[in-house]
Amino acid sequence: MGYHLVRYSLLGHVGRFASVDATRYPRQTRVIVRSPRGLEIGQILAPPEPTERILEPEGQILRRVTVEDDLLVARLEKNRHEAFAACSDLLAAEAVPAVLVDVEHLFDGQGLFFYFLGEVPNSARGIIERLTETYETKVEFRKFTETLTEGCGPGCGTEEAMGQGGCASCTSCAVASACGTKR
Repeated sequence: MGYHLVRYSLLGHVGRFASVDATRYPRQTRVIVRSPRGLEIGQILAPPEPTERILEPEGQILRRVTVEDDLLVARLEKNRHEAFAACSDLLAAEAVPAVLVDVEHLFDGQGLFFYFLGEVPNSARGIIERLTETYETKVEFRKFTETLTEGCGPGCGTEEAMGQGGCASCTSCAVASACGTKR
């Protein structure tokens, strides 16, 4: 059995995904995937190829993106921009020294991720509660500078993590594992 290589998330995570109905999707097909974070839009980077070793997929490909999905994505994009503005306003109003870079809203509406440069001060935690109430969803703050420079945590990109199919939570390990290369 082979897995599709799929790019998903705002930060461009790459992972192996199994098609729930064994459909073979061509390269650049937009699909709905169930990732470790929830439902997201993804793009097929490579059709499935047989694997010599047994690897666990990082998620499932549920189906192709439909016209209705594109309408929902447009609404989520509007909400994403509103959430960015709301968070920026709250940070400024409370004089929280944090640099908001971007906001990501998952396709299923169950997650809202705020990406910051550097450390997010504890004073920003109250903002999470207000945004959760406003957008009726789970809100998380993420630092992407550390992930970009260090991976997702201890062992990310090492032979040990890659031998186990990657850590499944960052692009670095997933790409290295999928390509069979070392970082």
